[in-house]
Amino acid sequence: MLYDEITQLIATHREDDWWDFKEVHHHDKAELVHDILCMANNRPRRDSYIIFGVEDKTFAIKGIEDDKRRRNQQSIVDILRNISFAGGVRPRIEVQTITIDNHEIDVLIIKDSLDTPFYLDKEYRDKSVKNEKGELYGKIVRPYHIYTRIVDNNTAIDKQADLNDVEYLWRKRFGIDLPALERMMIYLKNPDLWDCSPGSFDEKMYYRFSPEFTIETVMDDSKNGYQYYLFNQTDIHPRWYDINLYYHQTMLASLEGVSLDGGRYFTPSPRTDGISLTQYHNWDVAFKYYIKNSIEYIVHEFYYHPDGDDETIAHNQFMKCILVFECDSEKENFKEYLKLNWDKKENYIDNIWLPYFEEVDGYNMDAIKEEYLNSQILQKMLVVFRNTQ
Repeated sequence: MLYDEITQLIATHREDDWWDFKEVHHHDKAELVHDILCMANNRPRRDSYIIFGVEDKTFAIKGIEDDKRRRNQQSIVDILRNISFAGGVRPRIEVQTITIDNHEIDVLIIKDSLDTPFYLDKEYRDKSVKNEKGELYGKIVRPYHIYTRIVDNNTAIDKQADLNDVEYLWRKRFGIDLPALERMMIYLKNPDLWDCSPGSFDEKMYYRFSPEFTIETVMDDSKNGYQYYLFNQTDIHPRWYDINLYYHQTMLASLEGVSLDGGRYFTPSPRTDGISLTQYHNWDVAFKYYIKNSIEYIVHEFYYHPDGDDETIAHNQFMKCILVFECDSEKENFKEYLKLNWDKKENYIDNIWLPYFEEVDGYNMDAIKEEYLNSQILQKMLVVFRNTQ
C-alpha cells in the first residue's frame, strides 16, 4: 500500500533517485514542472514520488491541510497539458492523499515510462510570479534541455543532464538495454512497423528496424475446442493457432491464438481465472481476462486493425465477454470483491442479452450458457467495483 511505502521512505531520513520531500506545494509552477521532468527522467525503472507535507531537512511531518497553494491532480494535469512538450509526449501523473499522524500528505506520483527523455520544445515560466514592479522573475524551464535526477540531486534548471545520463534515457526509450522479450513487447506496440517475410509458408512478420525479431502464426489442426465467447459471433466455429515470438532462432514466447467469425478477427486466447465460493479449490465462477501490458494483451492489440465493419464487429462482440484489468493486483482485488458480492448477482441480470446457442456435439450447452451469462454479470460488477475504489 502507498501508506506503508511512504511511511517507510520518511523513516529513511533521506531522499533518493525516485523520491523527494517538500514541506509545501510549489509557489512557482515552473519549479514544479522542472521537478516533474527530473523525476520522469530518472534512472530507476519505477514510479517516482514528490511527497508534499514533509520537511526535507528534518523529515518532520508537517501536513499540507493549510497549504493555500495546494494543487490537486486535475490542476497539475492542466499545467502539463498547456505546456509544449517535444513530440507532444507528457509524463503521466497521479495525486493521492494519505493521512499520517493526523496530517494530510499529498503524494505526486510520476509514472514510469519508456517515453524518456521528456523535455520541452518551448520555454516555460509561471507568468503569475512577479516582483513588486510587476516584472516576471520566476524560474524558466529551458527548451530542449534534458533534466534528470541522480541520487537526491536534480539537474539545475539552467543546465543540461550529463551526456551519459541523456544517452541512458534514449536507450531506455528504444529498449536497447532490455531483455529480448521486453524489447519485443515494445516493438509490438507499433504494428505499422512490421512487415511480412516474403515467401514464408506460414504467416511470418518481422520488425522493420530489427528484423531479428519475428512473429509467426501456425495453424494447429489438433485443437477444435469451443469457448463460451464464440457463441455471440455470426460464425461460431473457431480455428486455433500457435503464435510464436522469436529473437533470431530463439522462441521468446508461444501463445494460443484463435480465429473468430470465419476468419474475420484474430486474437491471442485470453487467460482464465476464477473464484471458489466454498472450502473446495475448484472454481465456482470462472472468467476469461487480459491484463494490460501483458504479452497476451499487447499481441491482442497488435493483430486488431479496426475496419469499422466485419473485423470491428467481431472484435467488439469478443470483448463483451472478456474482462480487461489494469494490472494483476486489480484482478486479485476484484476476485476478493466477487467472493463478498457474488450472492448479489441477480441485481445485475436485467437487460442482459443472450445470443442463440447453437448445439455442439459433446458439449454441455447449459454450462456454456451459464459461463456466458456470468461473463456479462462480471462486466457489470467490474464497473461497480472500480467505482467503489
